[in-house]
Amino acid sequence: MRQLIVRRLAQTIPMLFFVSVVCFAMIKLAPGDPVLSFVTPNMHADDIERIRHNLGLDKPAYIQYFIWLGELVQGNFGYSLVNHQPVLDQILERLPATAGLMGSAIALAVLLAVPLGLIAGANRNRWVDKLVNLIAYIGISVPLFWLAILLMYLFAIKLHLLPSMGMRTIGVESAVDVLKHGILPCTVLAFGFLATYVRYIRSSTIGQLKEEYVQIQYAFGSKKSTILFRHVLKHVLLPVITLLGMSMGDLVAGAIVTETVFSWPGIGSLGMTAVRGMDYPVIMGITLFSSLMLIIGNMAADILYSFVDPRIKLKG
Repeated sequence: MRQLIVRRLAQTIPMLFFVSVVCFAMIKLAPGDPVLSFVTPNMHADDIERIRHNLGLDKPAYIQYFIWLGELVQGNFGYSLVNHQPVLDQILERLPATAGLMGSAIALAVLLAVPLGLIAGANRNRWVDKLVNLIAYIGISVPLFWLAILLMYLFAIKLHLLPSMGMRTIGVESAVDVLKHGILPCTVLAFGFLATYVRYIRSSTIGQLKEEYVQIQYAFGSKKSTILFRHVLKHVLLPVITLLGMSMGDLVAGAIVTETVFSWPGIGSLGMTAVRGMDYPVIMGITLFSSLMLIIGNMAADILYSFVDPRIKLKG
């Protein structure tokens, strides 16, 4: 197991290098100029060029990349072009908000998807199954930003039940206040994954109910709920774990949209601000950090897979 983890982590280096090259090239090919964030209408052209020179933006793109890469190897993620703060400090400062949102959304999606998928699969083509399928289709079809705006309008503006934006009410230091602010973003982010998980679990349940061990349990007089939640569940968990690893990329993308709509102070909203300002050190830092999270998430899914089913042996 330890050798596998070390080997997987070693494989992340070339992958992160490739991601950094592609991301840097896309930033340089994109229209826009980060220096425009500093200029004022009456600023002289020489002053603008001096700012560009001081930031190193007058050098060829490949030299800028290798300068950035050289600093990164020494553990320096660079400084923001906009606010001049260390990139790593900004990421670490916002990481708890993003991790809390993503973790709670995944937990909520799995906790809802497992019983819904099992019940739908066990009641195939009945009204319960059709209702769950309808919810799943809505979840797949509805864009996250549209759902976020709809829930914000309903629960925050019309009913005044929940706050619409931010992570805290100004002047209030309370865990309950943070929880109330997190309900809408967490629900929106979880709903996007709930539909996919339900469909996979439903299909897996239908397949498992045809297996011989299920028929034997029926022959011994076991209750349907006992068969579902004691015997079928552990087999259904395998595709769920696979989905968790595969959906890490969508989770990061969904978190960016959700944080932006709800002004949630996480890494996603930081990334959107950096994109608008062409703040490439921040964009590069967030991209590498997100890529590393995806790789670690997939590796964790592989390891968890072997714990759920010990018959599966991990190989590099």
